[in-house]
Amino acid sequence: MQPVDPHLPVAHLRPLRNWVNDPNGLVFDNGQYHVFFQYNPNGPDHGDIHWGHFRSPDLVRWELLPVALAPTPGGDDADGCWSGNAIADDGRLVAFYCGKRADRWWQPITTATSRDGGYTWEKRARPLIPQPPAGTTMYRDPYVWRQDGRWRMLVGAALEGGRPAALLYESPDLENWTYLGPFHTGAPGEAAGWECPQYATFGDRGVLVVSHWDLQHGPQHVAVTSGHEEHGRFTASPPVPLDHGPDFYAPALLRAPDGRWLLWGWAPEARTADWVREAGWSGALTLPRELTLADDGTVCQRPARELLGLRTRRILRATGELTGSPVDLGEVSRAFDLSATLTGESGLRLVTSADDTEYLDIRLEPDAGGLVVDRGHASRDPRARRGAYALPRPRADAVDLRILVDGSIVEVYPAGGQVLTLRFYPTGDGPWRLRALGSGRFAAEAWDLRADVIHRELLPALDARERN
Repeated sequence: MQPVDPHLPVAHLRPLRNWVNDPNGLVFDNGQYHVFFQYNPNGPDHGDIHWGHFRSPDLVRWELLPVALAPTPGGDDADGCWSGNAIADDGRLVAFYCGKRADRWWQPITTATSRDGGYTWEKRARPLIPQPPAGTTMYRDPYVWRQDGRWRMLVGAALEGGRPAALLYESPDLENWTYLGPFHTGAPGEAAGWECPQYATFGDRGVLVVSHWDLQHGPQHVAVTSGHEEHGRFTASPPVPLDHGPDFYAPALLRAPDGRWLLWGWAPEARTADWVREAGWSGALTLPRELTLADDGTVCQRPARELLGLRTRRILRATGELTGSPVDLGEVSRAFDLSATLTGESGLRLVTSADDTEYLDIRLEPDAGGLVVDRGHASRDPRARRGAYALPRPRADAVDLRILVDGSIVEVYPAGGQVLTLRFYPTGDGPWRLRALGSGRFAAEAWDLRADVIHRELLPALDARERN
């Protein structure tokens, strides 16, 4: 069935309707990738938060499973099953999450266990960690992993004195946890607190990802830093943006069976609340990315290699030299995968209206020292956010790009390992067209994205044998 809203993505994970935010509980178990996410099944607004659930055997074909976690009336999660993660251990999935109640400022850490592949869950009777440590002013979002024969947990927090922090716990058995103190802290005033801390190891080096939260304005941006751990403390390089776009937050990590680190983030809406309510849905997860660590400590990202399986027919292929006059490259669909090379001051324009007044620009700006993604003219509806955003330009004469466009989401990956995620909302009535402009050489090749890879309707109930 054709969705009512043409801005609904076809390849980015989300159900057909209602609210989606943070990815949670990324885990691989019994041949399946599981991606849980913050979900309001009753409307497109942030509230009544459950854990939604997708699974996939290959990161390409996805199935929507029944809601995994729901608030328990009167319980410690009465006002929401908020963010956390999950692990596979001894034939079971264990979800770690924070219970939201409106009558307390902190969110105790608790768990739920599934022994049938995530279809049914049993919550623990009491919180796993009911109280935050002394001296904290924010406390939420556990991240649990196994390292050197022990279980470890980070919790997002803020400390008295205005320092954001990721707090460290350890356990021999997933039940008894010892608080070891702050794993890493930010500068005073850097953020009201850190949400959704994530940690990836690369040999004796580590990468810490934190989402900056502001008391007045809520989610802000995501920072990443690399370094070394000694005695439960992380010594890190200065933080840098994990994503240079305005529409990316609360990423989560998964260690794939082959050892790769995979990452999903949340792409929130960039349109007004009344438009969201009209559409009946809000938010999507990004496509999965591979996260790597270079020898110099730079954290790099690229689309997961499995995403090549989303490509179908090739819709354009062009090369040329630009001398100031635009060059039309051909029509594209509303969901496509583009590989391009740009030099000089060249760029690409995605034209989405017949009269050429609505367009999204991606261009090299040597004077600005970067690659600019400009949505200033990307929607004729005044309820869409505007603005131009820059990525650091790779140190090369020719800049290779991978650009994934899906309905209202754009993910731009220069070859240097940076990324920019942005939402846009075309309203034009003409077919979408790609155009090269500026001066310099260019090459572009694009493929349609498959529109049949996400089964957004619930799978029928399965018996225990089929679940396992």
